[in-house]
Amino acid sequence: MISKATLGRIPTYLNYLKSIENDVAEISATTISRKLALGEVLVRKDLASICGSGKPKTGYNVIDLVNSMKKLLNFNRTKEAVLVGAGKLGKALLRYKGFQKYGIDIVKAFDINKEILNSDIDDIENFSSYCTLHQITIGILTVPSSNAQEVADIMVKAGINAIWCFSSRRLEVPDNVKVQYEDLALSLAHLVNKAND
Repeated sequence: MISKATLGRIPTYLNYLKSIENDVAEISATTISRKLALGEVLVRKDLASICGSGKPKTGYNVIDLVNSMKKLLNFNRTKEAVLVGAGKLGKALLRYKGFQKYGIDIVKAFDINKEILNSDIDDIENFSSYCTLHQITIGILTVPSSNAQEVADIMVKAGINAIWCFSSRRLEVPDNVKVQYEDLALSLAHLVNKAND
């Protein structure tokens, strides 16, 4: 059983390994830990739970590692996601095609502002029917905090069971609905503190 903490680090490993997979055939846990500034023991434990032990002196086959990580994160099967809140952040996420490399395709955005509706941005009134018709289970929430809970309720009623939330408000959702919070201001503050160390 892979821990939640290990799963959270897999995208970091994957980004690094994908950047070198055409140039490096084998890599050691020591090299990975050094390049990513992670503890060597931690990296060894993570890799052991992902794909077993590496070979003595040569380490891990990079392509095998990448494939194991993709399989764990279901990157080999694209999942469609929808977004609610087509402001500047929402539109930027909708336009960004990098998610597709990781098996996520943001197929539609929804908003209450009828003046911005187009082929990519639909009326929030159509959210539930769209999600039901297309069997969408992943939602991205980029609305102001004052509207976050209301939108989360709409998502849950529409069958969404995984929410990527960019609101600072903590959502009240059923136990079967998973929420990943993303606080951009906090991330930037953390970076500034690291830079000042």
